[in-house]
Amino acid sequence: MDFNRKVLVTGGSGFIGSHLVCSLVDRHPDWRIINLDNLDYCCSPRSLQRVEGRANYTFIRGDVCDSQLVNRIFSTENIDVIFHLAAKTHVETSFETPSAFQRVNVDGTRVLLRAARRARHRPQRFIHVSTDEVYGASLDQAFDESSPVRPSNPYSATKAAAEYLVRSYWDTYKFPVIITRSNNIYGPRQFPEKVIPRFLTLLQRNKKCTIQGTLPKSRHFLFVDDAIDAFLLVLEKGIVGEIYNVGTSCEIPIAHLARELVKMVKKVPDCEVNDWLEFVPDRPRVDLRYPIKCEKLQQLGWRAQVSWAEGIRQTGEEEQNKSLTNKRCTNLRIPCGGFFFSNLLVKWYQDNPDFWLDAGGGREPIRSRLEDANDWVGGGDDLTSFP
Repeated sequence: MDFNRKVLVTGGSGFIGSHLVCSLVDRHPDWRIINLDNLDYCCSPRSLQRVEGRANYTFIRGDVCDSQLVNRIFSTENIDVIFHLAAKTHVETSFETPSAFQRVNVDGTRVLLRAARRARHRPQRFIHVSTDEVYGASLDQAFDESSPVRPSNPYSATKAAAEYLVRSYWDTYKFPVIITRSNNIYGPRQFPEKVIPRFLTLLQRNKKCTIQGTLPKSRHFLFVDDAIDAFLLVLEKGIVGEIYNVGTSCEIPIAHLARELVKMVKKVPDCEVNDWLEFVPDRPRVDLRYPIKCEKLQQLGWRAQVSWAEGIRQTGEEEQNKSLTNKRCTNLRIPCGGFFFSNLLVKWYQDNPDFWLDAGGGREPIRSRLEDANDWVGGGDDLTSFP
């Protein structure tokens, strides 16, 4: 079968990557979608079950740092578009093993860029998915794409370094790159190291929600469908060499997030909610918030369409194997201070405790990692969702 476009997605078995792959496969049957992923601990094969066997989908298990493999892909396939999502993203772990983050996030990007530029068939776009954390923190001023980059932890430092590599290929070779920097993305099939599924998993194990420090940290949450729409819009209308923020106005204090989940899962009165919260020591540096401006992306026609309540509802519905439609609840706009969680999301984590048992090719990390709630804390920068 002849395809009009060939699209390579790195990290396509991760949380965001699997949503992007499924969307591309469904929307573009005339495109061939190639997923390169090494199936790390946070990837479950179940996330892509519904596209397995589709004529326009191909999975390659491999490491983005493997130059021989990556070169072979570009020499045997006429890749037109690259979505580079493969990355290590857990902030807490980045303090413990920064070299692993350097290898995947920086060296992996270098290997991919080099192979793509040297390919006989020149790609049309190289879209590098980055994070709002490269800006560092701000209490009041929102960052736009021209704001200085000031990463404050090993994870965000490696993402910033990868961005510099990507930019250098535009400056030096005019290689057609685009960078996106997104807020915290949430939705179905998110590994429980991220704050929403983590809090739910802890509570269902009768453990407390652990929050780093006592300072008022908050994060902006963007539903995964809106993020995917942004990536696809940037592909079609984005200007090469540019950076686009992908964000939302829905900002939620983490302590408030935890309290709402406690009430949903444990069904306790307000006077007992704090009994299920545990404030543990901060890291040496924790950013309180990452406000960003998205006017550049909005000028291309993008707006976040899914409200917080609708996003949580859709999260629960998809995870019960119902079809997730493209319908947007544009009239359901509630202020974040009055958000609620759907019982569907809570029920899914109760009904699917073994979803991640086959993650990472058979390893079972989440059960052991959650044995000691103080090892992984569900606050601070670990709210950021990448593949």
